[in-house]
Amino acid sequence: MDAERAELHDPLSSSFPASLEGRILFLIAIAFSTFQLLTAAHLWDLPSQIVRAVHVGFLCLLGLPLVAAVRHEPRALRALAWLLGLCGMAVAAYQWWEYKALIFRAGSPLVQDTVVGVVALAVLFVATWRIMGPALPIIAGLFLGYCLFGQHLPSPFVTRGYDFSQVMDHMAFGTEGIYGIPTYVSSSYIFLFILFGSFLERAGMIRLFTDVALGLVGGAKGGAAKVAVFSSGLMGTISGSGVANVVTTGQFTIPLMKRFGYRPEFAGGVEATASMGGQIMPPVMGAVAFIMAETLDVAYAEVVTAAVIPAVLYFASVFWMVHLEAGKRNLLGLSKGELPSAWGALKTGWYLILPLAVLVWLLFAGYTPLYAGTIGLALTALLILGAPLAKRMPGLAIRMVFWVALGLSAAAFFEYGILPIIVALAVLVAACAVFKGGRETLIAVRDALADGAKTALPVGIACAIVGIIVGTMTLTGVANTFGQFIVSVGDTSLFLSLVLTMITCLILGMGIPTIPNYIITSSIAGPALLALGVPLIVSHMFVFYFGILADLTPPVALACFAAAPIAKAPGLQISFQAIKVALAGFVIPFMAVYTPALMLQDGGPLAAEIGYIPAVLYIVFKACLAIGLWGAAAIGYLAAPMPWWQRLLAAASAFTLIAALPLTDEIGFALAVAVIGLHFYLRGKMAGPEQAAGQRLPADRGAPRKPA
Repeated sequence: MDAERAELHDPLSSSFPASLEGRILFLIAIAFSTFQLLTAAHLWDLPSQIVRAVHVGFLCLLGLPLVAAVRHEPRALRALAWLLGLCGMAVAAYQWWEYKALIFRAGSPLVQDTVVGVVALAVLFVATWRIMGPALPIIAGLFLGYCLFGQHLPSPFVTRGYDFSQVMDHMAFGTEGIYGIPTYVSSSYIFLFILFGSFLERAGMIRLFTDVALGLVGGAKGGAAKVAVFSSGLMGTISGSGVANVVTTGQFTIPLMKRFGYRPEFAGGVEATASMGGQIMPPVMGAVAFIMAETLDVAYAEVVTAAVIPAVLYFASVFWMVHLEAGKRNLLGLSKGELPSAWGALKTGWYLILPLAVLVWLLFAGYTPLYAGTIGLALTALLILGAPLAKRMPGLAIRMVFWVALGLSAAAFFEYGILPIIVALAVLVAACAVFKGGRETLIAVRDALADGAKTALPVGIACAIVGIIVGTMTLTGVANTFGQFIVSVGDTSLFLSLVLTMITCLILGMGIPTIPNYIITSSIAGPALLALGVPLIVSHMFVFYFGILADLTPPVALACFAAAPIAKAPGLQISFQAIKVALAGFVIPFMAVYTPALMLQDGGPLAAEIGYIPAVLYIVFKACLAIGLWGAAAIGYLAAPMPWWQRLLAAASAFTLIAALPLTDEIGFALAVAVIGLHFYLRGKMAGPEQAAGQRLPADRGAPRKPA
């Protein structure tokens, strides 16, 4: 049942079918990736509108038949999927052919334009329903219906009424509807970074991250779960996809956690929670971060800067929760014989970190994400294609000269553009084609291109259809109505406005992915929170944060259902455990609103009173304390099991530390000292000979220290 539900929400989790149809789809996926690379590297310069249209056309052409094929649907349905996919690409061809004419007649569409617009929207709705389930198309359909029939609604939701052709022109042409900012970001930044992650995974980055995580924390108490948190955090630096993290690192970490005594549903919850955090883990983060930077018109590095401390605190909170669970259940770590050397793994695979390091440097040096992503991807390709050649070279000196030459060709990009890298890649491809190991590497590169396109389908299709929602807001101004309501609540209590925004994010997140969730709620709540004095980037990060946590909430909880077949536990039970594990993380965005220094932003009364740097140090310390208390209250364990009254005091202390009202910090710190002091005093008083001798894992509960 859980496997079916996971497949329902992620029908593209399977590989390309081993059939003629599958091979055709495989070639389309490679063509999709090739088109994106050529336009990103400016080897094929096209107007942005055409790139966006072709991007959506490829999403339909690849996505619709692929879903039908992997589900082994009847031939008639598969033929219909191909027909709709071709119609989607035909819309892109029409936009390309009529590009200049459409610009001149913008606002006065011909009948044929309206017909093409209807086809574009119909195919997009069907593709989204097939790829992502019914929730997002239904919500987008309601917004589209509001454009068409809003004049019949009562005040304050009534609109002036819009002609059908005007709505179609607004939604299906120009840059206000399905080809708006989300699709622009998907076609330029997101696809490129998904390919970047796909190439690094093929190069062995997953193995490197897993070995480093095992070597560093595998031997600690509850080490199996800590490995899951650590490796998922590292994967988040290149992936930015929660579900992708679950199905990659989870294949290893969830069985490992179960073998060492963690309950299956808790193991799945830990992996889902840690994997979803990948979307806020710099430098790549999730697709939303690129959309946020474009929406706010700020450098991507500013978004990364705002996310750094919250991301570290998020993973620290999950790490803390699994540590407490391990202490509560006396779960040991892995034995030394099972642990690889973290240093040895880094010595072997250090070169894989180079593209990531270059990417970080470029982003913080002020280069655009498109530029940084192109360089990072090109460097990764050079490393992958150069590795088999370097292995065949005699002597360390020759290999060093070879790698230096490749490095210089990559560095030449800054002076001479993409041409030196293209030449170097062409030479490497030709050289790899002549021996067996090289041909295997070329196959891996080809597969990475296809897998990257397939991975981009849900993200791209969500960006396209959410343009309908954004287009409705720009056409009708409906966001102002909801925003005014939030502001009116905030006049009474900012905290209630934040809670209302959080609940909206969580409810939307039960049916739609993080991207449309963020776009809808930020369009509504972002300006409202700004009017209440919350810095703009903090308000958007607040929405982003809870959009991620929404993916862990039932009844949908996509990340949890992706973990269910691996954990062999019900998806809903995994979801409840994931919420418990992520509970401590819920405090972070609230604290950032009251003290923007937590996101390294200016503003807030604390920074004005004590200075910016002291404010950062103070709020980080307070956040760590609040997270620690929330975790202890949720798990019921600190240094020993906590009775109900201690858990209640811990929760009260954490809550008052979040509130940031007059005297609440003082009350919170006093309660924290009281509950921690009482806990350790009573623990010492009740400690018996068994505890003094040291706790040991009971034989009937322990897991084998060696693999079975």
